[in-house]
Amino acid sequence: MTTIAMTKCPVAVVTKDQLRFITCGSVDDGKSTLIGRLLHDSNMICEDQLTALERDSIRHGTTGGDIDFALLVDGLEAEREQGITIDVAYRFFSTRRRSFVVADTPGHEQYTRNMATGASMADLAIILIDARKGVLVQTKRHSFICSLLGIRHIVLAVNKIDLADYQKKSVDRIGGEYLTFAAGLGFASIVPIPISARYGDNLVSRSDHTKWYTGPCLLDHLESIDIQPDAATQEFRFPVQWVNRPNQDFRGYAGSVVSGSISAGDEIVVAASGQTTRIKRIVTQKGDLPRAQAGDAVTITLEDEIDIGRGDLLARPRERPKVGCQFAAYLIWMDQDPLVPGRNYILRVGSQTKAGSITEIKHRIDVNTREHLAARTLNLNEIGFCNVATALPVAFDPFDINRKTGSFIVIDTYTNRTVGAGMIAFGLRRPTNIALQPLSVDRVKRATLKNQKPCVIWFTGLSGAGKSSIANIVDEKLFAMSCHTMMLDGDNLRHGLNRDLGFTEADRAENIRRVGEVAKLMADSGLIVICSFIAPCRAERDMVRSLFDEEEFIEVFVDTPLEECARRDSKGLYAKVKAGEIKSFTGIDAPYEIPIRPEMHLRTKGQTPEQLANAVVNLLVARAVVGYR
Repeated sequence: MTTIAMTKCPVAVVTKDQLRFITCGSVDDGKSTLIGRLLHDSNMICEDQLTALERDSIRHGTTGGDIDFALLVDGLEAEREQGITIDVAYRFFSTRRRSFVVADTPGHEQYTRNMATGASMADLAIILIDARKGVLVQTKRHSFICSLLGIRHIVLAVNKIDLADYQKKSVDRIGGEYLTFAAGLGFASIVPIPISARYGDNLVSRSDHTKWYTGPCLLDHLESIDIQPDAATQEFRFPVQWVNRPNQDFRGYAGSVVSGSISAGDEIVVAASGQTTRIKRIVTQKGDLPRAQAGDAVTITLEDEIDIGRGDLLARPRERPKVGCQFAAYLIWMDQDPLVPGRNYILRVGSQTKAGSITEIKHRIDVNTREHLAARTLNLNEIGFCNVATALPVAFDPFDINRKTGSFIVIDTYTNRTVGAGMIAFGLRRPTNIALQPLSVDRVKRATLKNQKPCVIWFTGLSGAGKSSIANIVDEKLFAMSCHTMMLDGDNLRHGLNRDLGFTEADRAENIRRVGEVAKLMADSGLIVICSFIAPCRAERDMVRSLFDEEEFIEVFVDTPLEECARRDSKGLYAKVKAGEIKSFTGIDAPYEIPIRPEMHLRTKGQTPEQLANAVVNLLVARAVVGYR
């Protein structure tokens, strides 16, 4: 085993500024080894850490008898067993000239979402390339994500130069190939450095093996590079994270200044509402401050009592951010389940949390060629340019102006998983010449004329469950009671309004969205609308429900076991599935999410469609939707 010098645990040095950087690149390009070796050669490893590292190198190491520096940052047992990075590992260290926060990010494509997380706060990226392999697909993917996430400085670390006999031509070839690819990505600097992470060549000092190289060693470059702009010079932004009111005599708004600065007495505006006031005090645990700047965690009190809550964004009146409910954004999809345009998600922009949806995918981006491709959805790790809509207005800046207020995450409504990360490009204006036309004859008058209450009865269940049969009988019974109804059936609408839609998840969502809008128009005319659709996803059913008042939407779950549905097979669909003629069939190889709290739960086993239809009609009578004459 290689002998290395033991050092005392270093004492953190107070430095003038801090550089946040990431290491990224393809699998096995040496990212973790680079960080471990850099920490060691900079005397940033404690004696007990070195002892543990020697011991772990014997157990997990992949470098023969040498110290495996990758183990210093590969903390997960799975990472050590496989010799790969899975999660993002953060390390902090300081030199006499600067302090650093480094994020070691995974190289595997399936963990691209973790790499994006690490890049979101970085000022510089070290992109490692194996000198023997050159620029790979994942190298391009990570570079493109770095560009999207606002990183403007790149170190092109051509690693394992020892395995390429320290040849200059390897660096020249890889550097030329990378510069050709990176043209147009907007990087302010790209600095190629030949290194050997394993042996420390050109990390903290120039290597005798590469006397042809005249540029800086890695640490010198990290210590000297000028990262601009500084958040302190940007426009003032203060997201309210908490309303601090310990008693009736004090009301403050707590949070961190994410950019710019503010002083007591300065005028501010609540971005969303436009209300203005002045800063009264800037309060901290150690006493009041005359001024707060980017990075300061403070509580602000105001001269006037105005309506401010968690999620509001404070700014200067002449530097107000954009406020709107539609914007265009680049989106990195991070979930195994594909993006479904039109589906309701939770969007978190800074400390603002709003319901919203991806209304349209303008194009998907090929990370290799940066070509714009047509797409109806985004799959795991794919990147697209999309239109986004929120239920209520949000305050934001374009990402290239302010990374903190121009980024957002997408959260699945039911699982609470973070499924996407976005960078806002620009706001979208609603057409100013379109307004709701007030109607003299409204839905109440129309329904009163019909002696009924407008509503939507939504039958959902598996194919063959009996939805349409029960819905037809309900329609007949209501017609016999002189009710004004309209029945919308899935198959019928796919012959006309929705004939352009297939059965992908995105098309299913659009199918239900259109049906919901049609049902709303019909309910506005005073009708009782009977809908029969599988609608397998709760999110789509809830989206339709959100169009109506609470008493106007009645969800009816027609609960029939899958075996019984397949036995009936009235349309011959299950036979086609068995023969392999139909793919992604609900209940077989595509999921059906059962309703959680339906207004009616009809268990069909042991009951006739007539009996079940009577139960639905009885509910309508009990709710005074209809009445016998």
